[in-house]
Formats: sequence, structure tokens, C-alpha cells
Amino acid sequence: MNYGTRLKSLRTYDLITQKEIANYLKISEKTYGLYETQEKIIPLKHLNALCNYFNVSIDYMLGLSPTKQYEKSKENINLKTLSNRLKKFRKENNITLTQLANKINAHYTTLSNYENGKNLISTSFLYDLCKNYHISADYLLGKINS
Repeated sequence: MNYGTRLKSLRTYDLITQKEIANYLKISEKTYGLYETQEKIIPLKHLNALCNYFNVSIDYMLGLSPTKQYEKSKENINLKTLSNRLKKFRKENNITLTQLANKINAHYTTLSNYENGKNLISTSFLYDLCKNYHISADYLLGKINS
């Protein structure tokens, strides 16, 4: 993941301070700084908020795609859509939960919770899933439909 570099680049291009972004996210300036240096993994809700703020795709921010923005992209992450698309992806590719968990270094129960809509997927698991299987994070999260 190289979201830290992209975050900093977008922020400095727009002449915005770390403090302004931290205030926007309602977090400390230090925490935001740790996101830019990637010493702390950015939670998906903050990543999504920043992608909306800078009008870029999550795929772009995570370094999964050079596409900065998609047409008709939605602002919000849809937990139900994520759940359904994760299940559909797994079934279409004949991958068991255990196989997927092993591939992205996750626990079976954690992935089951994502598939059942109990928890929002973590940024690191989302990245690993998308990177390993060449699938769009924006699609999985319900921000785009194809």
C-alpha cells in the first residue's frame, strides 16, 4: 500500500495542512501524520472520507489503479453490498473461506464476519484481497457497480 505518499501529495498539491485534514477527520494531527507516514494503518472510514474529500477512488489511493476517479462513484461504503460481493467473488472463484483467509493472512472468523456484514473490512485485508485477486476495492465496497 502506498496511500501515505498519495495522501501527502494530494494534500500538499491543494495547499492543505495536516492540521486541517485532522480537523476534517476529527482526529489528532499526530494521528493523521502517522497515516501519511504509514506508521499507522488508516481505518477504512477515514480512507473513504479522504477519498471523497480529494475526489479520488479508493483504488487510486491504495495504489491498486492509476484511475483517479470513477464515473458515478458513490460516497458511502455499503456494508451489505460488501458482504454480498465478497461472497459472490469467493463462490465464483471456488475459494473457501479458509483458503481466502490463508491467502490474505486473516482468520476464518474475521472473514466470516466481513461476509456476514457484521464488521467493515479492515484496510489491510481489503488491500491484500484486491491486490492478490486483482479486484477493485471501490467495487467490493459498493462505491461503483462494475
